[in-house]
Amino acid sequence: MVTQARVQIGIVGKPNAGKSTFFAAATLKDVKISPIPFTTIDPNIGIGYVRIETCPCTNIRCNPRSYIVLDGVCFAPVELIDVAGLVPGAWQGRGLGNQFLDHLRRAPVLIHVVDASGSTDEEGRLVKPGSHDPVSDVYFLEREIDMWIASILRRDWDRVVRYVEFSKRDITEVLLEKLAGLGMGRAHVEAALQDADLAKKSPSKWSDEDLVKFSHLVREYSKPIVIAANKIDLPEGEEGYKKLRETLPNRIIVPTSAEAELALRRAAAKGLIKYKPGDQSFEVVGQLTPQQKSALDKIAELLKKWGSTGVTKAINAAVFDAIKYVAIYPVEDERRLSDKNGNVLPDLLLVPHTYTARDVAYAIHTELGERFIAAIDVKSGRKLAADETVFQGLIIKILAR
Repeated sequence: MVTQARVQIGIVGKPNAGKSTFFAAATLKDVKISPIPFTTIDPNIGIGYVRIETCPCTNIRCNPRSYIVLDGVCFAPVELIDVAGLVPGAWQGRGLGNQFLDHLRRAPVLIHVVDASGSTDEEGRLVKPGSHDPVSDVYFLEREIDMWIASILRRDWDRVVRYVEFSKRDITEVLLEKLAGLGMGRAHVEAALQDADLAKKSPSKWSDEDLVKFSHLVREYSKPIVIAANKIDLPEGEEGYKKLRETLPNRIIVPTSAEAELALRRAAAKGLIKYKPGDQSFEVVGQLTPQQKSALDKIAELLKKWGSTGVTKAINAAVFDAIKYVAIYPVEDERRLSDKNGNVLPDLLLVPHTYTARDVAYAIHTELGERFIAAIDVKSGRKLAADETVFQGLIIKILAR
């Protein structure tokens, strides 16, 4: 069985923006949800799912073990990390500060839950809806993460400078060592150095502004951010979402109502409705009280207007758009599409779109990667070379010695 580590997604934002509601809606895990800032102190970790419409199980009776199939739709698990709310000055230790930021080290992508309704200020305190600018929340949070990375680089910077200049070591190598714990790779560091015009500049001549610029770029490349414009069920939330789209046209922004998704997931769990995460509608199958019917009628209108609650769409955007992962299905028997025990399409892997056939073999098992000969695209029967990249929906058979 495939034992690849799940993709990690950090759920971030200021206090009281709806992070914990988003997390609970995505995972159905009980968490503290309250209008009081810093309700979340320790990180909540749970399993959410990306939704894959083009599931190969549609016309096949499969035996999924590492994912779920509901009505012909695949749901692949990802790990969600809901961390404490961020306030201005967190990188300097304010609020829960560095403790919060340390929990994001390994996540390759973040979902920033923004209170699009403008009903909470920068500290997470309740204010009149529409009175706070949600765009300012985007800028402040990204700067906090940038400054946190810069603060890591500033530690022993003089020693780093001397080391690079006296040992003639490549600055890229030294920066990789400094940032290794943040899940940043060579490609991220090299691109940030190039785009910050620092690739050929001696580290001894780097200004503090250079450090911050490099930190900003390496964060952009290594930890892209999807914005979940939350609370669109409020009139002010819709206005805030429009403003976010107008002001930040190049960002991935998903209109979201975490509260509506949580209500639907809980109603489905109680057998009151039939609903899959990400559906555009739901079907009432149980007996509803007048209050439940009223609440669900309002959510039905929201789904009709927006197409979904946005929670699953935001998770999908993080995995498939921001970090461009693809879903592939490894099998051992290409004729039966099964593993050695006869389980049909038992596993689903989420891997970077840059992965090659050999990378997939290593992701399944180190020994399989070492014994790799070639792979087969099962649908077409075409043989894949070691360095050929994989693609969305690929059913792959690894040939090994």
